[in-house]
Amino acid sequence: MRIIFLGAPGAGKGTQAETVSRKLNIPTISTGNIIRAAIKDGTKMGLAAKEYTDKGLLVPDDVVIGIIKERLSEDDCKEGFILDGFPRTIPQAESLDQMGIEIDKVINIHVPDETIIKRISGRRVCLTCGTTYHIEYKPTREPDKCDVCGSVPVQRKDDSIETVKERLRVYHEQTEPLIKYYEQKGKLRTVEGQERVEDTTALTLKALED
Repeated sequence: MRIIFLGAPGAGKGTQAETVSRKLNIPTISTGNIIRAAIKDGTKMGLAAKEYTDKGLLVPDDVVIGIIKERLSEDDCKEGFILDGFPRTIPQAESLDQMGIEIDKVINIHVPDETIIKRISGRRVCLTCGTTYHIEYKPTREPDKCDVCGSVPVQRKDDSIETVKERLRVYHEQTEPLIKYYEQKGKLRTVEGQERVEDTTALTLKALED
């Protein structure tokens, strides 16, 4: 089965993609991971990507698409794969079509913006030992003191309300149009994200059977 996972940042699509990957025994292909792997392996497209990443620039679509094409041609993708983080835009989705890659299902994990902002902005991380907390869902036993090492957990810049809102703005502008794109092709299944990860997983697996 060839599957695409869609969802706003913080909706939990990556977790669902990994779960389905294990259940169906097909690889999850994350754009960031395969770009880093292509650069490390020194492939033609990897070297092209390196020219941009070394300058702190975004890797352009044609290079990303080339790397995706290289990865999908590998043997472990013959029985299917999961795309997580690609496509992000309509032109990228159209490029998949042009490559003759037929997608079976597109799973959209939907979580309201307010919930995502609350989830991410409430996250706190101990920079000393790496333990993660949440001010509401998983607070420290003592205020401002890591349960493991006693350091003060902090909010990372990426988890600030301003950063999360900006990431959501970009998602709604660039990626959300893919929902309608795949809905018109009859491939889209929307899963309402639940409080418990396992409940979302149950709904995801059901959507794949429909």
